[in-house]
Amino acid sequence: MALGEGGNNGAAAPLIADSGKHAGGIVRSGSMWTAAAHVITAVIGSGVLSLAWSIAQLGWVAGPAAMLVFAGVTALQSTLFADCYRSPDPEHGPHRNRTYAGAVDRNLGSSSSWVCMLLQHTALFGYGIAYTITASISCRAILKANCYHKHGHDAPCSYDGSYDMLVFGAAQLFLSFIPDFHDMAWLSVVAAVMSFSYAFIGLGLGVATTISNGTIKGSITGVPMRTPVQKIWRVSQAIGDIAFAYPYSLILLEIQDTLKSPPAENKTMKRASMISILVTTFFYLCCGCFGYAAFGSDAPGNLLTGFGFYEPYWLIDFANACIILHLLGGYQVYSQPIFQFTDRFFAERFPDSGFVNDFHTVRVPCLPPWRVNLLRLCFRTLYVASTTAVAVVFPYFNEVLALLGALNFWPLAIYFPVEMYFIQRNVPRWSARWVVLQTFSVVCLLVSAFALVGSIEGLVTQKLG
Repeated sequence: MALGEGGNNGAAAPLIADSGKHAGGIVRSGSMWTAAAHVITAVIGSGVLSLAWSIAQLGWVAGPAAMLVFAGVTALQSTLFADCYRSPDPEHGPHRNRTYAGAVDRNLGSSSSWVCMLLQHTALFGYGIAYTITASISCRAILKANCYHKHGHDAPCSYDGSYDMLVFGAAQLFLSFIPDFHDMAWLSVVAAVMSFSYAFIGLGLGVATTISNGTIKGSITGVPMRTPVQKIWRVSQAIGDIAFAYPYSLILLEIQDTLKSPPAENKTMKRASMISILVTTFFYLCCGCFGYAAFGSDAPGNLLTGFGFYEPYWLIDFANACIILHLLGGYQVYSQPIFQFTDRFFAERFPDSGFVNDFHTVRVPCLPPWRVNLLRLCFRTLYVASTTAVAVVFPYFNEVLALLGALNFWPLAIYFPVEMYFIQRNVPRWSARWVVLQTFSVVCLLVSAFALVGSIEGLVTQKLG
């Protein structure tokens, strides 16, 4: 429950089964299209820019196949997870599970809930770091494109990204005072439009470069490495990058909690998920494959900032500006669950605290009155400052994405949704459905572990190197 209207929020009240309102009085008015906008904002992010590099490591067969497999896994996972919003019945259950950890707590118990919450919040924090890194890379890409255009492609155009991270952090500090998901649909729509814009530009530049080359670069086995061990590390990092690009289970229930009913929220969320997955998979395949076709083994780690593309420089500038604007929204989509959890946690435990619950009106000339809560001011400032600081220390794009993808893919995108599905649907142990889904979960665990080891190796190598 986000802190509500008025001076004192008080303890969290129970939710009414079919009221369509939060305990704080916020009306659920979301639709399939607003949910799809939130999902696209979350999914088509910095991950799309690393896919050409990922396909280059895997080759023409394994690369696109891996993307299709992850798309299928995400479609299955989102279908299972959407049914966990209401309990015990997925359509008419009286209990709403408004958060991931809340759903795990109701279905699997408090111990699993705390593990889930730790993993989820760690991953969400990591996404904030990754988006800060990506925004700084795009800022530097704009400066480099202009420098190369002015002084030639051999000019020593080098820029430090720390300042850009600080500027991005300052912008996020301002946006972090948006109360919750219900007040940021406009930001998700803008971010989704920006993501389409730079994905189309990356696709168009890849197609144009492939045509101008007169040949399709790349090979069946991908980038050759000096030793088999190095190839294994690269393949594992590529799988981690693709894993990072897809699942959005971290925020699925928070998005689903914005939907109006009827129709049942799980039905609307499933349709929104399928639309989003089809759209993102199309862009992923196009951007990744045409990027690899254009640059082959030299495919950059970040398609629009690794400088395979130099001209037209103004288009590169525009694409990177779109990336930055998208990341402003994407950062918020992944941060809001942490902000809302903090608001609920302290409001429930300190219902009489003015620091936690009271709002103060701040008036700024030429602007509407601004309502400030001291807890939000302190916590959200500290949160944004910490993501920015870690990004400054570990500014390694591909390695950070791979680590995040590998770390949260199995436990958050596969294990918990599958286990909750068993509870929700009363699936008997050792039934055909139970065996199939458990086998699916074990295979995903092995893939996740493989990607995790490789991404850690890559991050350590980059830091020490």
